[in-house]
Amino acid sequence: MNFIQTNLQDVYLIALNKIEDERGFFARSFCSNEFKKYNLNPNFVQQNISNSYQLHTLRGMHYQIGKYAEDKYIRCHKGSIQDVIIDLRKNSTTYLQHQSFNLSEKNYTGLYVPKGFAHGFITLAEDVVVSYLVSSNYDSKSERAIRWNDPLFSINWPTPSPVISEKDSNLANFNSIKSGLNNNYLDSDE
Repeated sequence: MNFIQTNLQDVYLIALNKIEDERGFFARSFCSNEFKKYNLNPNFVQQNISNSYQLHTLRGMHYQIGKYAEDKYIRCHKGSIQDVIIDLRKNSTTYLQHQSFNLSEKNYTGLYVPKGFAHGFITLAEDVVVSYLVSSNYDSKSERAIRWNDPLFSINWPTPSPVISEKDSNLANFNSIKSGLNNNYLDSDE
């Protein structure tokens, strides 16, 4: 496994070291000891899988707060996605910066995202399968999100009209929610 530091503090792309022969290849896609070498949290408690049927399906920009804030390890198993994260950690050197990554079945690259980031993706093909390991269980009371096309971030999405859930299409912009963020892993539980 090759850990590649990104432009955002504490975020890593993780490339596989493939062992190939006439049958195909073998590679470790996760190893807790390797994660620990880079001070990344290897303690995942839930795995989520999404299957998006249509091109330009957008999911995001989601995060959880308080004790349910999540570290995530994202991988695209079928098709390809533009994965986008926004740093919401006030004490971070990359606060309010975002970055996009191309994850696909062809590049086998994973993305490690620590607590304190909003996360989303848009499909770049039809019938896309994405999985992500998360360090906290889902808690609906701790779920938060930011509008995908918030002008503050000017994210360069491949289409202005994605396939998106009603819930995600009605999200607020960051400036209307930022007062609830603290210096650590976003606002605390009530």
